[in-house]
Amino acid sequence: MSYVDGFLVAVPKANLETYKEISRKAGEVWMEYGALSYVETVADDVPYGELTSFPRAVQAKDDEIVIFAWITYENRAARDKINAKVMADPRLQGDEWKDVFDGKRMIFGGFEMVVEM
Repeated sequence: MSYVDGFLVAVPKANLETYKEISRKAGEVWMEYGALSYVETVADDVPYGELTSFPRAVQAKDDEIVIFAWITYENRAARDKINAKVMADPRLQGDEWKDVFDGKRMIFGGFEMVVEM
């Protein structure tokens, strides 16, 4: 079964275009190293819930938009190899992202697929 890395992050609306540029570059690198897909989405219908919600999860402020993203891989072993190469790639080195979003509020993790159609 495939493997998925998932991400959730709040991005200031004023930084959205810069975030998209960074995401495109990152996506190209991930795909180059063998990811099956790289997807970044912008919240369109995600109400602020009373107890839980996407905006609450990342402590989104009024001037921020929620990004939901995922990368798919053939399996966990492929993901680990690909991510090691991505993290060492000089195109993704640097701290430019720190001016674009607050990484402390990013939620991420790896998931084993249980249903895939």
